Amino acid sequence: MSRRPHVVIIGGGFAGLHAARGLRRAPVDITLVDRTNHHLFQPLLYQVATAMLAPSDITIPIRYLMRRQKNTRVLMAQADRVIPEERKVILSDGSMELGYDYLILATGARHSYFGNDHWEQNAPGLKSLEDALEIRRRFLLAFEQAETCATDEEMHALQTFVVVGGGPTGVELAGMLPSVARDAIRDDFRRIDTRNTRVILLEGGPRVLPTFPENLSRRAEEALRKLGAEVRTGALVTRIEPDAVYIGEERIPTRNVYWAAGNAASPLARSLGVELDRAGRVVVNPDLSVPGYPEIFVVGDLSAARTADGAFVPGVAPAAMQGGAAVARNIRRLLEGRPTEPFRYRNKGDLATIGRHKAVAKLGAFQFSGYLAWVIWLFVHLMYLVGFRNRLSVLVQWAYAYFTYERGVRLITGAVGTHVRRSREPVGSSTG
Repeated sequence: MSRRPHVVIIGGGFAGLHAARGLRRAPVDITLVDRTNHHLFQPLLYQVATAMLAPSDITIPIRYLMRRQKNTRVLMAQADRVIPEERKVILSDGSMELGYDYLILATGARHSYFGNDHWEQNAPGLKSLEDALEIRRRFLLAFEQAETCATDEEMHALQTFVVVGGGPTGVELAGMLPSVARDAIRDDFRRIDTRNTRVILLEGGPRVLPTFPENLSRRAEEALRKLGAEVRTGALVTRIEPDAVYIGEERIPTRNVYWAAGNAASPLARSLGVELDRAGRVVVNPDLSVPGYPEIFVVGDLSAARTADGAFVPGVAPAAMQGGAAVARNIRRLLEGRPTEPFRYRNKGDLATIGRHKAVAKLGAFQFSGYLAWVIWLFVHLMYLVGFRNRLSVLVQWAYAYFTYERGVRLITGAVGTHVRRSREPVGSSTG
C-alpha cells in the first residue's frame, strides 16, 4: 500500500483553516500545526482589549474545528524553521521534525516598531489574545491608579490614552476608548471623573484609514472627533517612554500608549532562503508557491502576493480565507497531474467601525458611513465569526452594551505594576 502525500500546514488562522478544509476530501494526510490550541477571530481583538467581549467569544479550539476531518491531525507546537532542500519542518526547538510532500505556511505577522523594538514594553500592539488582555489590563488599571494617585498631573497622565496608527485597528481602538470611559464606567469612581479621559490618535500619514477612499477617511475622522477623540495626522512618533510619548520634541504626558502602526512578517519566512520584501514577506509566484519550491505555498500576511492590477493583496481576513482555499485547490490540481492556477483576490469590501453605531464601509462601487455602515459591519463580522456559540454570545454582548452602555468583562488580570512578557515570535499561529 503506497503512502499518501503528506501536507503540513503551519498556522491555524483563517488561511490555514481554509486550506485544511479545502483538502478534507483530498487523498492526503494533513498535519496542522499551531503554537496555540485555538483559532482567533482577530478582527474583534480590539473589543476584548476594551472589555466589550470575553476571550472565549472570539476563540474556538482548533481540535474541535477539525474533529470530524479524519485526514487531519492537529499539533500544538511552534515551528522553528523550514529546511526546504530536505522537505522538513523543525518544531519546538529541534525536538521534533515533520517531513512533507506539500507545505503551506500561514504564520502571519506581528506588529512592527520600525527598528524600535524596545518601545513594545511601553506600547503593546494588538495581534494576539495575550496582547488584547494586556491592553485591557492596562486600560482598566489606569483608572484604578488614577483614583488613588497623589497629584493632578499624574491623574491626567493616567487618563490620557494615545493610540499610534490610524489604520482600522487604531481607528477602532480610538473610537471605542472614549465610549467606555465616558459612558460605561463614569459612575464607578468617586474621586476621578472618567468623562475627562483624553484619547489621542496619532497617524504619521496625511489621513486616517489611508486604504479607504478619501471621503470615507474624512468621515471617519469627523466621527472620531465627535466621539471626543483627538486626531492628529502627520504625527510621527520619535520616542516612547514609560510616562510620555514624543512627536519630534513635543512631549505628551501619558501612561498609556497602544501600538497599531505597522506589521512585520513571521521570522519563519527567513529560513526558506528566498526573496523577501521589506516587511519580511515571501515574494511568491502567482499561484502562491515559493520560487524554486513548487511544493511550498505561502499565504495570508506572510505572503507578498499581488492583485491583478499589481497592488499587494491586503492583510485582511477575507484575503487570507481566499488564499487558503486557492492553495488547497492548487494542491488538488497537482495531485491530479494538472497545472496550478494563479490566485485572484476578490475584494469584497472594506469596513471599519468607529465607536457606538458609527462605521465606514466600501462595498464595490457603493460607499456607506454612519449607522447603516455599522449595521453592515455587525452582520459581516457575525457571519465570519467561527462557531454558532460564539456568534450567539457576541450578539448578546453587543445588544447588552448597546442598550445599557455597560461592558461585561471589566476584569483586571495579571500582577499590578508589572508588564506581561509576550513572545514576539508568531510562528505557527496567525489569522493569516
